[in-house]
Amino acid sequence: MRIAVTGSIATDHLMTFPGRFADQLVGDRLHTVSLSFLADTLNIRRGGVGANISFGMGQLGVRPILVGAAGADFEEYRAWLERHGVDTASVRISEILHTARFVCTTDTDHNQIGTFYTGAMSEARLIELKTVADRVGGLDLVHIGADDPEAMMRHTEECRTRSIPFAADYSQQLARMEGEEIRGLTEGAAYLFTNEYEAGLVESKTGWGAQDILDRVGARVTTLGSDGVRIERAGHETLTVPCPEEEAKVDPTGVGDAFRAGFLSGLAWDLGLERAAQLGCMLATLVIETLGTQEYELKRSHFLERFTKAYGEDAAAQVRACLS
Repeated sequence: MRIAVTGSIATDHLMTFPGRFADQLVGDRLHTVSLSFLADTLNIRRGGVGANISFGMGQLGVRPILVGAAGADFEEYRAWLERHGVDTASVRISEILHTARFVCTTDTDHNQIGTFYTGAMSEARLIELKTVADRVGGLDLVHIGADDPEAMMRHTEECRTRSIPFAADYSQQLARMEGEEIRGLTEGAAYLFTNEYEAGLVESKTGWGAQDILDRVGARVTTLGSDGVRIERAGHETLTVPCPEEEAKVDPTGVGDAFRAGFLSGLAWDLGLERAAQLGCMLATLVIETLGTQEYELKRSHFLERFTKAYGEDAAAQVRACLS
């Protein structure tokens, strides 16, 4: 099964300031703020929704096709992704813009000042999925993740026009979208991914009730944090899958992307929705135990041991037969 993952490609530049922002702010001068903070640490991490999901699928041995836009500074990141099983040949490289970047400084009170530079991400709207499909011999599913909003709309419409099944996953872009945009991205999706809060926001903004949404998508996949995931389909009983036990809770960043990576891998292996959700929950657990969205290592024996403990030997046997 050939799965293309569209979405943002970015790097995070994370700094810490060994003081308090509040101590540097003058109440009657906030309209003319001009400050510089001397940071004592810098961590540069690979990120972006599309890249994170693709990395997770590559870790499981499914070679996804990453579709997005980056700058000429992408080469080192490209090498990393390729080394971890991701097809990056369909990434558009901008001639004038840098790869999207998030720069954030955190003080001792955990307050943050951040800036997101969209950069080359804005050129994702120029990518034709037909070109991607022609290169790899066709696409069985396109995951449309958070990206340049115009690119998300274009990819969705192209999937409909070319009868390519697609998954709708607006995540971070949901807050800025209006009902008409959300309806346009949702109608006819094979899968709709949201977390529980986003699920309510979708209903509120679109004016659709829960049943209205189920009538318009193949499966509604709602992540529930530590309570796992809920999968709903019209005419079927609701399926709820719990999360495995965590060994530690280090950093929740990227957990949702990891779930999607595991779920899509389960689909690629034709294991069914329950097993796909279990894979997603297991991979998400590895990420929450790690600092960084692509810093975890999937060791086959350890992964299967924990998967067996969480979901039983029969489930693990099916995954074992697919896991490379």
